[in-house]
Amino acid sequence: MLRTVIIDDEAHMRQTLENLVHQYCPNIEVVAKADGVESGELAIRRTHPDLILLDIRMEDGTGFDLLRRLDPIDFKVIFITAFDEFAIRAFRFSALDYLLKPVDPDELIDAVRKADATFQGDFNTQLDALSEHLKLQDKTARKLIVKTSDFIHLLCIQDILFCESDGSYTNIYLADGSRITASAILRDYEDMLADYGFFRVHKSYLINVRYIQKFERADGGYVIIKGDHKVPVASRKKELLLEMFERLAHI
Repeated sequence: MLRTVIIDDEAHMRQTLENLVHQYCPNIEVVAKADGVESGELAIRRTHPDLILLDIRMEDGTGFDLLRRLDPIDFKVIFITAFDEFAIRAFRFSALDYLLKPVDPDELIDAVRKADATFQGDFNTQLDALSEHLKLQDKTARKLIVKTSDFIHLLCIQDILFCESDGSYTNIYLADGSRITASAILRDYEDMLADYGFFRVHKSYLINVRYIQKFERADGGYVIIKGDHKVPVASRKKELLLEMFERLAHI
């Protein structure tokens, strides 16, 4: 059983979460509930839980304020949040689970399953990455958590040359010549990296435009990426790519 603490400053939300886990998550035992940072810290220190369902914004602080009071972090966390585009993007980069209010039962079940299967050390790496994302103002310094079948990698975004679709996986090619096969589809990385200088030139390729060395018109068109990687450009993307080159030339 996962000994679980529910922390949210809204009484009806605490009760809703407790009802949901009783109904849909038989492997969870709710050992305490709390309404904020102060009471949450006391509940965690008293009960030593395996899992926390943690609201981000509360009256006496944030969920991150609470976590900063606790060292070491020896439990998993599923964050609960209202829609916040910046925070949600940070969660996705860090590969951490979050639930949007109102909580969907299927998403809760999935988040609990993944939390239970995650090694504590891996979770703490993801949590550290999330903390850095929320503090960083410089986009180019941000890092991306990439899960493979054996490891969790923490990659600097600007070290990624391009991403290549491989069925249900994505091959990520790096500036140092290495390649990582990630357990996620290409569309996931397109959504995350669109604002960081990445461009979907083909249904199977997402490239970091800073590493484009030249565009070849032969054979339908392709770009040469640093390291002599030849990446095809879909016909419908060619004009957009050339327009982007024009804009960059006048910066």
